[in-house]
Amino acid sequence: MNKPNNLIPKNMYLKALFNHKIKNILLLAKLLSCLLLFNLVLFPSASKAQMKVSPTIIDAKAQRGQAQSVISITNVTDKPSRVRLYAEPFTYDRDKGFKTLPANSPNNLTPFLQFSPRELVIQPGQTRRVRITTLLAPNLPEGEYRAVVFNETLTESKDAKGKNVNLITRVGVPVYIAKGKVTSNLAVDSASFDSKKNQIQLLVRNNGKASTQTEVKWTLRRQGNVVKTGKKDSSAIIAQSDRNISLNFTDKKNEPALTSGTYQLSGELIWGENKQNKLPFNLNLTIPASSATSPKK
Repeated sequence: MNKPNNLIPKNMYLKALFNHKIKNILLLAKLLSCLLLFNLVLFPSASKAQMKVSPTIIDAKAQRGQAQSVISITNVTDKPSRVRLYAEPFTYDRDKGFKTLPANSPNNLTPFLQFSPRELVIQPGQTRRVRITTLLAPNLPEGEYRAVVFNETLTESKDAKGKNVNLITRVGVPVYIAKGKVTSNLAVDSASFDSKKNQIQLLVRNNGKASTQTEVKWTLRRQGNVVKTGKKDSSAIIAQSDRNISLNFTDKKNEPALTSGTYQLSGELIWGENKQNKLPFNLNLTIPASSATSPKK
């Protein structure tokens, strides 16, 4: 703001300067509020899901470089919703789980995907179908290509002051497309105890060129006596990578604690079409004295 000249009273200048700064502060506060709201509702865990999507996973094989899939999107709210589809490469990190990747990542499927339609309006209770077409480049080597297809919903709402705001939520569908003959090949590397999460971590490695979903049936013993049994539902293991699968053993209130010592963890991995692949495992698990668990309160 320009300095006052002799024609403008000093008190008027100071008042104008004060009002100018207040406007800038209010504008910045509004911007920060919008950014916080956007980040809060970007992920389904932070807001109530507005769309039901089926299937939750697409796993297909390209024929002559092409593959066709269909997803169904249902509006479970009482208001019309505008949905936009887009894709990003992704993986499952060993410890952190799902995460998106940069565009130059290997096995990125996104350049070869087409959506019809890409944007649509879905009425309350209505289900719309979206066709996903994969057109792989002829010079691509054999292997698996992956992307997560996000269904992003933009909904208008009102904040506490009655002002209109845009809420953005998204639901992702992992898409795996195989070119040529690729298979998964799982192995169990080790078992460890995570004292922070109070969980057993089973490290599973996939040496194959195809990702897969595996179930885990397990039994925990000590000196031959069964301490706990359990089953872990499907977990994704990306091709040529590994992942820690968390096994919960304290699922009931006031369940007896695990004392420190050496345990035996045995069971089997179950995966593949019609769950035809099974791999038994038998590992020692040590729980140190400082990590011995206590009952839930």
